[in-house]
Amino acid sequence: MISPNARRVAATVGIDAPFLGHVGRLSRYNPSVRSGWARTPEEHMSRIVLAGYNLDADVIAELVRACPESPDLTPETLSAAYARISRDARPVDALRRLAREDVARARQSNQRIVFGLGHHSVAEHAVFNFDVIDVSRLAIESLEAHRLASYTEKSQRYVRLGRDFLVPDEWAAAGLGDAYRDYVLGAFDRYQRILDALVAAGIDAKLAGEDARYVLPLGVLGQLGMTLNARSLEHVILRLSGSPLAEVRDLGTRLLELARPIAPSLLRYMDPGPYDLMRGADIAAAVRDVFGGAPCRQPVADADDIPCVRLIDATPDGDARILAALALPALEGDLTEALARVQRLGEGARRRLFEGATDRMGIHDALPREFEHGVMTFELVMSAAAFGQFKRHRMASLTWLPYDPSLGLTIPPAIAQAGLSDLLHQMDSEARTLVGRLGADHPAAAYAWTNAHRRRTVLTTNLREFYHISRLREDEHAQWDIRYLVGAMSGEARRAFPVCASLLGGKDLVATRLAEGRG
Repeated sequence: MISPNARRVAATVGIDAPFLGHVGRLSRYNPSVRSGWARTPEEHMSRIVLAGYNLDADVIAELVRACPESPDLTPETLSAAYARISRDARPVDALRRLAREDVARARQSNQRIVFGLGHHSVAEHAVFNFDVIDVSRLAIESLEAHRLASYTEKSQRYVRLGRDFLVPDEWAAAGLGDAYRDYVLGAFDRYQRILDALVAAGIDAKLAGEDARYVLPLGVLGQLGMTLNARSLEHVILRLSGSPLAEVRDLGTRLLELARPIAPSLLRYMDPGPYDLMRGADIAAAVRDVFGGAPCRQPVADADDIPCVRLIDATPDGDARILAALALPALEGDLTEALARVQRLGEGARRRLFEGATDRMGIHDALPREFEHGVMTFELVMSAAAFGQFKRHRMASLTWLPYDPSLGLTIPPAIAQAGLSDLLHQMDSEARTLVGRLGADHPAAAYAWTNAHRRRTVLTTNLREFYHISRLREDEHAQWDIRYLVGAMSGEARRAFPVCASLLGGKDLVATRLAEGRG
């Protein structure tokens, strides 16, 4: 039941009474006090106000048409209001109201605080949603390289693909537009042949589709939904604008054209400078200067002999480091002494410490942050299909090299068993010939490589984040390519952290293991 006093408070602060159940406990309002909020230990109760939430752009447009005299609808007012919190004693909802009443002043405040004073985090309170439609798989790699955003992408695993693809400007400018178009159409013919053959062999249509896509190039179109704040958007546009690919630069331009009219005070500096444009060339020049231009690359005799997973480095005695951090609050000492004590323990005692931290853990629970003190660096060789999934793990540090045909192809086992591997090898041969005409070092050459082509990557991750990767990518519902890759990584992780990595595995496997252990 809502008390009369609560109703009066709600009316004072502009909250509808039915909404009180969602607001939390309300503090007592006293208009005789300048600050507006008088608190005693007995009366103090916190107040939570829903300040805003995402609205579909079509709904916003309808509101503007219905109320043309309404103030500018912009997330800048939230940034301006929150920027004042540190130096203004008035309640936050009052600051928001003031910002809405004078949008021009709010924008001036943002420009002064965000760009004049350098408090860029203020821009993070303004959030945008974008539908990104009909962009190539290669351009999506550039977009999703930015970790502080949320992406939901059309899956080539679950969606039957039509003949939708991009003829890149670079290929057309080189007089190779028709050749590239014929190449991709040939890929779709092979896609359909593989799909039909696998379904005829009794393979589920969805599984057949996720294997058949390995024959398709990276110029095939996709789509995604993207959510990010204004600070991240500014960074994304800056990086996209410095890309060597025309499609990616155009993507940055379009994002800016859509967002800048809505939040001009938060999107200002997005023209790439010499550092952004020349960094790759500068590093290459420094490498030639230091190493004399001698490449590290060794001739590949047989691509099948290339290790797909190599653990390059791991925290020495990482179990002890993690367990010492877990035990530190209870030991009430310093880390050096806690680490020394844990290092003297046998594996059984270490395992009891680990079980103390994980015994109540459910399958969807995250490991404690102390597991971030154990770090691994892997060198990985993976297909474009696997990379399309792996790049989504943005809390780890991932460095990737260009696609390299000398690393061979990843051929789905179902395709090999159906005797259709030649179709992928034919695509590889045609891609190499086509790329040779454009130039192997041309940035746009990557549009010709297929989902089966491979690239070399370097991943540095802590054990906590790797548990998340393992849970998702080793699950029975995970795609076979990335499941095999992450499974091999988990094996290396268990050798590096025999105690603290012992619960790695997909959700299905670990759920069973946890249930058995607690039974």
